[in-house]
Amino acid sequence: MKNILRPALVLFIVLTFLTGIVYPLLVTGLAQALFPSQAHGSLIVRDGKVVGSSLIGQQFTDPSHFWGRPSATSPMAYNASASGGSNLGPMNPALTDVVKDRVAALRAADPTNLAAIPVDMVTASASGLDPHISLAAAQFQLGRVATARKLSAQALQVLIDQATQRPILGLLGEPVVNVLQLNLALDAHFSHGNTR
Repeated sequence: MKNILRPALVLFIVLTFLTGIVYPLLVTGLAQALFPSQAHGSLIVRDGKVVGSSLIGQQFTDPSHFWGRPSATSPMAYNASASGGSNLGPMNPALTDVVKDRVAALRAADPTNLAAIPVDMVTASASGLDPHISLAAAQFQLGRVATARKLSAQALQVLIDQATQRPILGLLGEPVVNVLQLNLALDAHFSHGNTR
């Protein structure tokens, strides 16, 4: 029994040391060296203050800002510690009611906009934390933001174009707009009192 236990215990200690200490330190060190921004959470800093992460959405409700996708996290929207969707299927009446309420809120915020509402403006992502909206969703909001800011649609279109992330290699994915980065650029170019 002693002949079996000793090698097993030594192997257990060696593997614990390698996989529990050496490997995590090596991976962390490589990440810090090769991808420092991502390793620190892709944080966005303005004037020496962290204002968010490019990977986690935030709630914007001011008409003079672009709004992101709805969030289904609880107990509050965009709760990074409770990532998850609503798990409501497309035939669920509760989802239909939520979508109807969101459509009504968007129509009330911009009654002159009769364009079709992009689906990502009324449905939450699977994580509930998606920081991006589709290009169509940004275009849909352009009139509301331009009116609230008293700006031309062309001036806002330039910012949307600059904030648009194109598909990888022109093939993988669709063009998306990071809402936080777009709103920060909007505030930087066209000063507005509140950043939310």
